[in-house]
Amino acid sequence: MLTLGCARNEVDSEELAGRLTTQGWELTDDPGDGDVVVVNTCTFVESAKKDSVDTLLAASDTGAKVVAVGCMAERYGHELADNLPEADAVLGFDHYPHLAERLDDVAGGRTVAAHTPTDRRTLLPLTPVERPSAAEEVAVPGHAGWGPRVLRTRLDDAPVAPLKIASGCDRRCSFCAIPSFRGSFVSRHPDDLVAEAAWLAGQGARELFLVSENSTSYGKDLGRDLGGTRALERLLPRLATVDGVHRVRVSYLQPAETRPDLVRAIATTPGVATYFDLSFQHSSETVLRRMRRFGSTDSFLALVDQIREYAPEAGIRTNVIVGFPGETEDDVAELERFLTAARLDAVGVFGYSDEDGTEAESFDGKLAAGTVAERVTRISTLVEQLTAQRAEERIGTVVDVLVENADDEVTGRADHQAPEVDGECVVLDAGECVVGDLLRCEVVDSAGVDLVVRPVADAAAGSAPAHGGTGIAT
Repeated sequence: MLTLGCARNEVDSEELAGRLTTQGWELTDDPGDGDVVVVNTCTFVESAKKDSVDTLLAASDTGAKVVAVGCMAERYGHELADNLPEADAVLGFDHYPHLAERLDDVAGGRTVAAHTPTDRRTLLPLTPVERPSAAEEVAVPGHAGWGPRVLRTRLDDAPVAPLKIASGCDRRCSFCAIPSFRGSFVSRHPDDLVAEAAWLAGQGARELFLVSENSTSYGKDLGRDLGGTRALERLLPRLATVDGVHRVRVSYLQPAETRPDLVRAIATTPGVATYFDLSFQHSSETVLRRMRRFGSTDSFLALVDQIREYAPEAGIRTNVIVGFPGETEDDVAELERFLTAARLDAVGVFGYSDEDGTEAESFDGKLAAGTVAERVTRISTLVEQLTAQRAEERIGTVVDVLVENADDEVTGRADHQAPEVDGECVVLDAGECVVGDLLRCEVVDSAGVDLVVRPVADAAAGSAPAHGGTGIAT
C-alpha cells in the first residue's frame, strides 16, 4: 500500500488496509514481495499528478499487479486507465467496500472495468441535514463504521495520527476541483470519532491531527442535538481527554467560517494545540471575489488579532495562490501588506495553474507563466524572511515538544508546528527520551522556521504509551 498526497489520503489508506486484512490479504512493507501494489493517488496540483503516475510506473517495474485508487483514480477513471496500461485496474471510491474482491480479480488475471467518473456532489441531497441517512448508501472514504471491528490498520508507528472528521466540501471556489470528485460535505458522528481516537491512542498515537476538506463546517449536517454548527467546539474537549492523547490539532479552517466561539475553543481548551491552519489563499478583495471566496486584508488581520488576544504564541499558517487570472501588481502589493502585518508562522506559496473542469479554467486575464513564476519567487522570498523572524521571536519562550525522532539527534514538534509542513524542534541535551515523550523546553535559537530547544527543569510534560504500529511503510 503506497500513499501519496495529504493526511486525508493517509486515513483512507489505513481504512483500506483494515478492510483488506480482515478479508484475507496480508500487507507487506516491500513492494517486491507483494502480489498486488495498491497506489493511493493524489491529484491536488500538477506535480502531485506526476508523482502519482511516476509511482504507478515504478510499482509496475516490481512485476506485481498494480491497482490505482484515490483521488486521481476517482477523478479520471477510465481516462487514466486508457493512458496508463501499466495499471492493471483503476478503481474509484465506490469500489472501496469491495476492494478485497477486486484485488482477488486482479491477482487472478480477471479484468476489472475501470471506474467511470461522476460529479459526486450529485450523490447526496443538496440540504446538509438530509445527508446523514443518505450517506449510508454512498461510499465515503475514511468513514468506516466503529462497531465490533475496527476497519483501520495503522501503516506506521508514528506518535501522531490523522483523524478524519468529515469528507467533501460544499464551497465552490473557482480554482478548486476537489468537491466534484470528493463530493458534498459529510460529517462523521462525534461518538465514532471519540471511539477511533481511543483506538488510535491504544496504537501509540499521542497527537491527533483532525483532517477534512473544511473543518469549520463540521457538524452542520448533524442536527442540533449533536451540536450543529457548534459540534466542533463540543467535540474538542472530548477528544482532548481521551486516555493516552496529549494533543489534538485542528487543520483546514476556512477563514470566512471561523467563528469567535471556535477561535476561543481552539485557543483555550486544555489539550488542544493553539494552532490555526487558515486557508486565506489571498487577501485582495478583488482576487478573492474571482476565487468565489470572502474576506480582505483588514478582516483577515482582525481574525489574526482575535486569535492572539486569546493565545499570543498561537501558531498560524496558511497557503496563498499568486498569479490568479486578473491579478494585478496592486493585488500582489495587498497580499504583501497582509503577510507583513500578520506575522504568520508558515506560509505555502503556490502559483496558479488551470485545473480541469473548474470555473477559473475559463476565466480571462490569464497571466504569462513567467509572470506567475516571478510572483511566486517574490512572495516566497518575503515569506521566508517573515517566518524566520516569527521563529526568532519565540527565542526565550517555553514550548512542549512531542518527540518524533530519538536516534542520533532528538527532534520533534511544538504546538505551533504541524506534521511535515511547519518546521521542527531540535532538542539539545535531551537525555534519556523515546519517541512519543513530551518534553517541556526553552527555545534557545532558531534556523529559518525550525527551533533549537533545551529541556527545562522537570522537562517531562508527558510520557509515551506503548506503540502498536504495523511497521508497514507508506
